[in-house]
Amino acid sequence: MTQITAKEFYSKLEKEGIAQDSLQALVVETLKAKSKKVATAESCTGGYVSKRITDISGSADVFECGICSYANRIKHKLLGVENDTLDAFGAVSPETAEQMARGVRELAGADYGVSTTGIAGPTGGTEDKPVGLVYMAVSSENGTEVIRATLSDAEDNSREGIRKTASSVILYFLYKSIR
Repeated sequence: MTQITAKEFYSKLEKEGIAQDSLQALVVETLKAKSKKVATAESCTGGYVSKRITDISGSADVFECGICSYANRIKHKLLGVENDTLDAFGAVSPETAEQMARGVRELAGADYGVSTTGIAGPTGGTEDKPVGLVYMAVSSENGTEVIRATLSDAEDNSREGIRKTASSVILYFLYKSIR
């Protein structure tokens, strides 16, 4: 599992010369160039990843679907997340993120499935799962990469800052996976 903080992520983008707001265009361009498609399964980002992808003209060629699955029963019913996983590890867990990404990829028949599940705050955090903890995954036929992001140091540490940074992190890892 890859682990990253917001500060580390911003530094990585700076070193690679990538602007955070250009990630969705890079993803769409790269998917088009490789004739691949993506589907999203989002919880804490509430559709932010899907919105950013579909903000790009021509995204219809590469974007299959987006499912915003806040409720565990939707994670189970639509995405195939096992109830045993949800009971044992909770919605905010690497296991759930992995099953969400794989489930949306299989549901859509897409080449890539991505997921986000976490605690955007300002409420809902615990000692074990603090505000800013987000698990994400990128699933493809080659397997699934899970990312553990601690984003309490994101932008202004607001709900919106955490959600935006989480969407950027998953777009970045998707871009790297496609390339």
